[in-house]
Amino acid sequence: MLTADIPPNQTIYIKNLNEKVKKEELRRSLYCLFSQYGRILDVVALKTQKLRGQAWVCFSEVTAASNAVRQMQGFPFYDKPMRIQYAKTKSDCLVEAEGVYDPNAKKKKKQEEKAERKRRVEEAQQSATANGSTADNNRGPTSFRPGSGGGEHETIPPNNILFIQNLPHGTTSMMLHVLFQQYPGFKEVRMVEAKPGIAFVEFDDDVQSSMAMQALQGFKITPQNPMAISFAKK
Repeated sequence: MLTADIPPNQTIYIKNLNEKVKKEELRRSLYCLFSQYGRILDVVALKTQKLRGQAWVCFSEVTAASNAVRQMQGFPFYDKPMRIQYAKTKSDCLVEAEGVYDPNAKKKKKQEEKAERKRRVEEAQQSATANGSTADNNRGPTSFRPGSGGGEHETIPPNNILFIQNLPHGTTSMMLHVLFQQYPGFKEVRMVEAKPGIAFVEFDDDVQSSMAMQALQGFKITPQNPMAISFAKK
């Protein structure tokens, strides 16, 4: 067992990742996949020769990390089974990323993280503007649209295709594929290029699509973007 000689801690170490995936997409996909187990403090994925194909996910709680290790071991992520174990120390995600204890490198990393957070907020705001106030008001499992939206959802009978709204800017079909393929009967994801922020996810039947809807309703790909899921109109 990979974790036998390493005590459980808040940081998990992942290897055997697809090296062809761009760093930013990899980080977002890992965040998207693992945030269902608990609050994530950081995701570190670098493309240096030494650290390619590896990543660290730092959770706020040990229990979240333990659930992730147990449930996602061998999960097919970008067509490669993930190998997951606890990081050797709680600070592995920072120590390995920075190489040595270089204070300048640490300062630079903090600046990069600050710039990245700012960029994500701006992207979320742009996405919300593009999607209109409809997306902004999706805040709960049954709150799909203000006003008549709830009634509209109720009139659509269950079917095998889900309609996903309020996706953050930069969401890719592969990110959604990774998220939804955990559920039985998953078939495919269809993005709509002309309308950012929405997607369709198809399952074999309405029972399986309903299970995925219940599990991921309100799931936050980013803190500002809880997914709003309904059955698609046919």
